[in-house]
Amino acid sequence: MGRTIPSWRIVLAGELSRLVRFKQFLRPEERVVFDDLVTQCQIYASAAGCLASPVKEIPLLLSMIFAQHKRLMELEKRINNPTSNGAARQSRELNDW
Repeated sequence: MGRTIPSWRIVLAGELSRLVRFKQFLRPEERVVFDDLVTQCQIYASAAGCLASPVKEIPLLLSMIFAQHKRLMELEKRINNPTSNGAARQSRELNDW
């Protein structure tokens, strides 16, 4: 029989169960951050599965990095666009006077 690459969701579940020991040694406030990273891996599981990588860590880390980069870009966009929610609301409040 030939070798096959298992479903990424099965691999992901196995890898995440191995990381539970790491989570146990984190502080309670850091566990929230860890859980968020795990959630990002699950959100991008279908995209990571398309890599069909024999190295399990690559799709896992790429999902985490992608999620962090996406958040960073969203924050930069909010910082560089001062007319978004807060500034626009302040401007309206000043005009109401």
